[in-house]
Amino acid sequence: MVREEKSGKYRRTRLFVMTLGYSRKSVRLLVFRSSSQTWAELHEKALRQLGGSPRVVVLDNLREGVLKADLYDPTLNPLYRDVLSHYGVVAMPCRVRDPDRKGKVESGVGHAQKTPLKGQRFESLEEAQAYLDHWEQRWADTRIHGTTKRQVAVMFAEEKPFLQPLPIEPFRYYQYGERVVHLDGCVEVERAYYGLPPGWIGRAVKVQWDTLHVRLLDPHSHQLLREHLRQFPGNYRINEEDRSNKTPLSTVHLLSRAAKAGPHIGQLCEAIFRNEAETGIRRILGVVALAKKHGVAAVDDACAAALDLGVESYRFVRRYLERHPQLSLRHVDPLIRELSEYRDLINLKTKENQNESD
Repeated sequence: MVREEKSGKYRRTRLFVMTLGYSRKSVRLLVFRSSSQTWAELHEKALRQLGGSPRVVVLDNLREGVLKADLYDPTLNPLYRDVLSHYGVVAMPCRVRDPDRKGKVESGVGHAQKTPLKGQRFESLEEAQAYLDHWEQRWADTRIHGTTKRQVAVMFAEEKPFLQPLPIEPFRYYQYGERVVHLDGCVEVERAYYGLPPGWIGRAVKVQWDTLHVRLLDPHSHQLLREHLRQFPGNYRINEEDRSNKTPLSTVHLLSRAAKAGPHIGQLCEAIFRNEAETGIRRILGVVALAKKHGVAAVDDACAAALDLGVESYRFVRRYLERHPQLSLRHVDPLIRELSEYRDLINLKTKENQNESD
């Protein structure tokens, strides 16, 4: 039980245990919450503490590590798989509901729960981890193991030379997801847009991103399609070789829809595409969406104002409509009668009512 800083209440922590198969040397780490990145970071921290990495890791089928459990062909979490690959480790998930396949680490979990942590309360996670590390060094490593009948520290000294050396640089953690390529040939990542090679419009791709880069991957072969530098929200990043000299058929249809909606709407959308090419596709879609929201007549008037002022942008049209919400009606329409007809009708009815009262 550890006191959480935000709530001020005691909470149960999660215990992560990694145990080497030969020496039974363990690394035990405490966390409040688990996630795919936390699970991968715990593995990396444990390998760093051991000073080397094994070639195989046997693990449970928990969601943070295994997306689809299968004894012969499991689907690993991409981030976890890449972290292990960075350290030269292969993951071998157990059979489903068969924890005895990794009994050495299961006994290590029970050992920590019953011996150093039973009945303990700590004021912070750092205090609890320091207590557990001290116990690991002073007691767990110096004990005579019940199965091997030898001291754990002595056996670990024999095992350590056979561990793989650690890479110099730590793993660069990233977020990942799936995106569908839009009409402009780009995918959206945190409100910025990144281009792909021609031929991917309408198809799904895998995306990895961190604070510096965005990587676009083939969903089947995981081949790197493009790698871009991170952009600020609203910006685009497209390689010059990915820009097509020919207007795509989908874009032609979109411009045709805009022209049918209204003459000034079509002219503005043509100007946006002429000035911004693929990056203007989303803004053209925005103009068409405004016509559905505010009405064709109002948007056509706003586009006419934008063309007159030379401000050929979706943002101007949107703000114009927000600041001029009044409905614009046509002065000449067969469905709208002249005001004089309503005046004559009112006068006629008024005279009839007077005659009846007289």
